[in-house]
Amino acid sequence: MSTLLHIKASPRDRSYSTKVAEAFKDAYAAAHSGDTVDTLDLFSEDLPAFDGAALDAKYEILHGGQPTASQKDAWGAVEAVIERFKSADKYLFSLPMWNFGVPYRLKHYIDVITQPGYTFGFTSEGEYEGLVSGKTVAIYARGGEYPAGSPGEAVDFQKRYMDTFLGFIGLTDVSSIVVEPTLAGGPEKAKESLEKALESAKGIAASF
Repeated sequence: MSTLLHIKASPRDRSYSTKVAEAFKDAYAAAHSGDTVDTLDLFSEDLPAFDGAALDAKYEILHGGQPTASQKDAWGAVEAVIERFKSADKYLFSLPMWNFGVPYRLKHYIDVITQPGYTFGFTSEGEYEGLVSGKTVAIYARGGEYPAGSPGEAVDFQKRYMDTFLGFIGLTDVSSIVVEPTLAGGPEKAKESLEKALESAKGIAASF
């Protein structure tokens, strides 16, 4: 039995990214009836602040010091979020593009879980090394079009950022599903893009 963790990064249930993610989860559950699907809704989850106390605790630990009681509490909240993430066997991210990048709640989550010794480390040669493994699906929705090789690719800080982050922590077996354009091409083009993405999601889920 495996656990699939869905990191949902849209506050709108009718979001294109959410619609495709729900189709993926339905198909996944049908094909993997013994597995667990854990959904982490970033807009309803009470994520810990990564502020002074957490940062101070992080550097105390990194340098072999003894964090204070308040620092330990702050770091314990961070570790709980990381543990939930790392306890999964497979990952599903669904996110819209906001202002050419990712929603701020997803950036907050990434800043919490991307920690040395937990999700990444260093090799004996001093190179970065990802410490997380597992199959991953990333579903992207964007109002415009940003395909590879187009002028729009230069301002795609959504998928490019996620590709970098996922690879950095060790998630290199990634299937990407892009729904675009959801606005710029009108309703018919959006419907066509959504239907194509839904079929792709169902196909990937069956053997994921």
